[in-house]
Amino acid sequence: MPAEPTALSKLNAEVVLRYLRVFETQDLDELAELVAEDVAVHGAGQHVRGRRYPEGAILSPGLSNCRVQVDDLFAAEDRVVTAFTLTYTHDRTGRDLTMSGTKSYRLSEGRIVEFWGETDLYSLLRQLGLVPEEMPPF
Repeated sequence: MPAEPTALSKLNAEVVLRYLRVFETQDLDELAELVAEDVAVHGAGQHVRGRRYPEGAILSPGLSNCRVQVDDLFAAEDRVVTAFTLTYTHDRTGRDLTMSGTKSYRLSEGRIVEFWGETDLYSLLRQLGLVPEEMPPF
């Protein structure tokens, strides 16, 4: 029989789910409650610090009406891992675009202090016709 998640695991999973909802609401005050000012962000070949990086992702210019689908979530103590799909409206064309991703979060005292992850930006750009349907050979 699987072990019951700890209270800390449940709390941290809720923080991450609230964080993902901020992509829909764009509520930067709530983001400040959930993400440390000096959060460490790892992904897309970068290792940076600062809440301004997730803020920039939330306020993606040219994309609006974000809908978040959590495809999978696993929480263990101070770590939470998610697989998700984001669906945006492309402002210029009105078309819906989707992008999947995975993130691993580390939390401390109810706030996200570090995360690692990748999103499928290539797929998003392909849907816009900005990159070829198939990857060119290297």
